[in-house]
Amino acid sequence: MRYTDIAIIGGGLSGSTAAAMLGRAGISTVLIDPHESYPADFRVEKLSGHVQVERFLKTGIGESVLRRATFAGENWIARFGRLLDKAPSRQFNILYDSLVNGLNVGLRHQLGIARKVISACHSISIGFDVVPAGRNSFDFPALTYFSERPSDRIPYITLFPTGPRMRANLFVYRGLDDPWLRELRRAPAETLNAALPRLKRITGAFDIAGEIKIRPVDLYVNDASGQPGLVLVGDAFSTSCPAAGTGCDKVFTDVERLCNVHIPDWLASDGMDGAKIASFYADPVKRACDEWSAAKAFEFRSVSTATSPYWTAQRWARFIAWSVQGLLRPLGGAIHLEPNFLGHASSSSSSSSSSSRSSSSSSSLSSSA
Repeated sequence: MRYTDIAIIGGGLSGSTAAAMLGRAGISTVLIDPHESYPADFRVEKLSGHVQVERFLKTGIGESVLRRATFAGENWIARFGRLLDKAPSRQFNILYDSLVNGLNVGLRHQLGIARKVISACHSISIGFDVVPAGRNSFDFPALTYFSERPSDRIPYITLFPTGPRMRANLFVYRGLDDPWLRELRRAPAETLNAALPRLKRITGAFDIAGEIKIRPVDLYVNDASGQPGLVLVGDAFSTSCPAAGTGCDKVFTDVERLCNVHIPDWLASDGMDGAKIASFYADPVKRACDEWSAAKAFEFRSVSTATSPYWTAQRWARFIAWSVQGLLRPLGGAIHLEPNFLGHASSSSSSSSSSSRSSSSSSSLSSSA
């Protein structure tokens, strides 16, 4: 039997990041996962925005990972078939296969973790490849196209390169049994064109190639407070909405605070009681990120689908802001607007999780994504 201070269960985004950080810090750590490599799954497919990338770089392992990503330095912004802006971007596109989806139900029950569902099927993420029809490539380096009508229940579609492929992430607010999803599987290009009829003015003709991956997301919060030696991180603590693009921010914030601040402090003394663990959940940086992520999930759904005068005005304000920024950019006077200011996600299909368990002065992490 091997003794270790930290045993990480699940080699997802949270677990792998934590293992790398703790290993670099010289803390005895073992990563445990039933698979040598994850099968293909629809998860994190890009990191974007200054804040999110900087959070990743704070972990100390970001540079080596980002070197393997496809970089897009410009992202076109469009709506109503109009190109609004060619915005400089700091976007790293990388497909990430993950097996574990939050904590296993049996493990949750065994550990006494209570789950509270905040919003069932809050959003659905859809991933697929697109190829230009009748030509070799698309004109844009990357593209974010916003919904044309609230009734479509589509906040936006984002297209970005991953190696030689152009990847699409489409987000919708629908029930999993909605006939629209069956139509999308049956006739994907036709269904997408009907929902976003002016998209082709920007993209040109295109086809949808390969498998369509559809992933519903529940918003929930898990509670393991008071349990000595057990820490929930990322989605294992609370999920985020991929359409709002805050999942990677939550993971990187959780893991950075856990590995850089709390675990070194915990291991400096014997035991791993509830008071020690509570300090992580009370961390002001972590709490601020969690609250921001939760608020964005509901705000983004409202700004995309609600029809009240307030949310209609919010949609037009964002449209005007992007338009003005695009007009000013050639003059060198564009004001950089952070994506979340305009209600746009900083990353897509981002979802990750991790949990940590310990006894005495050792602990273990379990993670997914």
